[in-house]
Amino acid sequence: MQRVKVRIKLLCPEAKMPFYGSEEAAGFDLYSVEDVTIKAGETKIIKTGISLEIQEGYCFQVWDRSGLGAKGIHRFAGLGDSDYRGEYKIVLYNSTQKDYEIKKGDRIAQIVPVPIVRAEFEQTDELNETSRGDGGFHSTGK
Repeated sequence: MQRVKVRIKLLCPEAKMPFYGSEEAAGFDLYSVEDVTIKAGETKIIKTGISLEIQEGYCFQVWDRSGLGAKGIHRFAGLGDSDYRGEYKIVLYNSTQKDYEIKKGDRIAQIVPVPIVRAEFEQTDELNETSRGDGGFHSTGK
């Protein structure tokens, strides 16, 4: 398994070092450093109390924890660039009809380090033809 060094700065006493839940886990867990209620249908920004550093050529993708996703709590805004040094805050959305309580120390998201491939843009008047063409939603079947 490929590895990349991630440097972590704890920003407050409540902050926890991330860790992998199992030997083959793709993502490492992040924790809340605050008690927060996310009301039904509401979006909240949750502090983790950590800053992360990863080498150039990589980014962090933030993903739902499956246990929270199953309860209707989902993350938004899930990408951290290699040049960002601020606190990682997780944007959570409560898609349910009930308020949801986040407590200090709760695992709220997971992060996967991912290599980056940069696009080289070339403006053109025509694109190559494909069998799909401009078919959008459900054009390839369900």
